[in-house]
Amino acid sequence: MTNPAERLVDLLDLERIEVNIFRGLSPHESLQRVFGGQVAGQALVAAGRTTDGERPVHSLHAYFLRPGRPGVPIVYQVERIRDGRSFTTRRVTAVQEGRTIFNLTASFHRPEEGGIEHQLPPRLDFPDPETLPTLPDEIRAHLGALPEALERMARRQPFDIRYVERLRWTPEEIEKKRTDPRSAVWMRAVGPLGDDPLVHTCALTYASDMTLLDAVRIPIEPLWGPRGFDMASLDHSKEQYSHPRVLAHA
Repeated sequence: MTNPAERLVDLLDLERIEVNIFRGLSPHESLQRVFGGQVAGQALVAAGRTTDGERPVHSLHAYFLRPGRPGVPIVYQVERIRDGRSFTTRRVTAVQEGRTIFNLTASFHRPEEGGIEHQLPPRLDFPDPETLPTLPDEIRAHLGALPEALERMARRQPFDIRYVERLRWTPEEIEKKRTDPRSAVWMRAVGPLGDDPLVHTCALTYASDMTLLDAVRIPIEPLWGPRGFDMASLDHSKEQYSHPRVLAHA
């Protein structure tokens, strides 16, 4: 059976159908809409394939306009906004069945030394990921067994996700343990992603939509609540400061 990470790499391998037009597959799944991280990752691949390949992704901002239909190919149309001395800018429109479902603006930056550098000190009190349960194991410990649909989804999952703090299952748990609206997870690909840095960045973009809403939901409902599959982000942004190959499988 194909490793889920290999399936992700295949999913990000778009078909070029014109100089600035690409087509991406959309797997047949039981979800009510295409996973947003898939569309964002594929759109970033399309943008990156129109650059010289020498400038890593610097940042992106995207809007989800309509839900995509699983099983229907998505066409990505790239507009070459600017090729400057240090920055390259691209705009991507994702179209499915004649309707725009998503758009993205991405910036690519030539590596260079910055004049000013500052950052907050990292937190050092996170537990080792190997001491934490995987997400499916944590759910099984509470439910006894995963529903069949979630079991299939867990087997196809290209990332091993481990929450630093245990999931909260009831409103009472949230009320009892009030926390800041922050969510920390360990995450890694479950297999090799290849040697292309753009694919690693796009895989990170795919993964970033998997836990994006957790911090928003912490103060109001359990992280694994009844509305979990009904909630979706409308806009998405990411800045790339660290090397994306941290996602590589060890």
